[in-house]
Amino acid sequence: MAIFEEISLEPLPKPTTHTPARAVAEARLLEQDEHGPLVNAQTDSEIARAFLYHAALAPATLKSTKTELGRFLLWCKAYNRTLRELRVEHLTAYKDWLRDPQPADQWVSPTKWPRNDPRWRPFSGPLSDPSARQAFRVVKSLMNFATNAGYLRRNAGSLVKNIRTLREARVTRYLSVQAVDYVYAALDARPARTLALNKARARERFLFVSYMTTGARLSEIVAATMGAIYTEGDGRWWLDVVGKGSKPRRLPVSTEMLASFRDYRAAYRLPPNTVRDDATPLILNTRGGKLLSVTDEAASKAIKSLFAAAAALADGDGDRDSAAALRNASAHWLRHTMLTTHANNGVALKTLQDTAGHASLSTTATYLHKSDKERHDEIMASLERT
Repeated sequence: MAIFEEISLEPLPKPTTHTPARAVAEARLLEQDEHGPLVNAQTDSEIARAFLYHAALAPATLKSTKTELGRFLLWCKAYNRTLRELRVEHLTAYKDWLRDPQPADQWVSPTKWPRNDPRWRPFSGPLSDPSARQAFRVVKSLMNFATNAGYLRRNAGSLVKNIRTLREARVTRYLSVQAVDYVYAALDARPARTLALNKARARERFLFVSYMTTGARLSEIVAATMGAIYTEGDGRWWLDVVGKGSKPRRLPVSTEMLASFRDYRAAYRLPPNTVRDDATPLILNTRGGKLLSVTDEAASKAIKSLFAAAAALADGDGDRDSAAALRNASAHWLRHTMLTTHANNGVALKTLQDTAGHASLSTTATYLHKSDKERHDEIMASLERT
């Protein structure tokens, strides 16, 4: 379909070197029109590219922002609207449309085809409210930037409120002790008949243990290097990651994680330890002889495959609760599991806030279930006495 012709969101070419004569001419133009635009963008694509690269976004943030801008510009193109033609009603319609892209056969495909494949679609399904909220936040930011830069005369986005989402009082997406045991059982049952399978099994265990014990985000570990795991000679091991807003964090490495790291390196025929300046990707592909990195999606799929195997084991034991949780779980659930476990074991919330990289202590507090459990037990005990 013509509406899915790729819209370039790559960096704009750098301005050519100004000659003295040109610099004088441009200065005179600025004197004549001090209210003129602050960017050279002539099209919606160019203003979107200026917006994308005006700030040094972290790679993961840049990728997700580019995705949302691409979807928005495709929607505008499909309905023959430019940013300058958008009104409040249009943006309100787009906000609602994000949660149910129609017609679905034109916009949605569960299979992620390559971008140059005619079967490619912008969506794999309707967005959840939190995802739609983030998508629309990107649109509002673009409109605000375009207005401040003088590309737009007025900002219709400033009159449209973002999608409201209910924030959970407590985090509920985490794995129980029983579900975690099934994951370990699934890891032990993974085949290792070939070199590739042995690599995959060792990598899956390292991935699982890393997320379970550090609470790192998916992209933080995928983006790290081998040299990011180190000791300063006092017996304490650390993992350096870069989180949201390009903020570095240092995460404690457990004995279990260190052992799985060494086994993982052994499966790739690497020495057990590395050095701080080792730039080899921390998460490696399993096929071929080259030590190549994997994408966030590949790491996520590996974890989901492991969870599916664990769910099958839980089903075999008749543990429906664990099986259901494992089928719905993702790598991010392991972050929630780690933080929930430590919060309820009495680890100070400030310690967990620094480890998780939360901007607010109130976010970390949502992992604390201990008081709720005690309240539940007190009420049940009182009911038994009546």
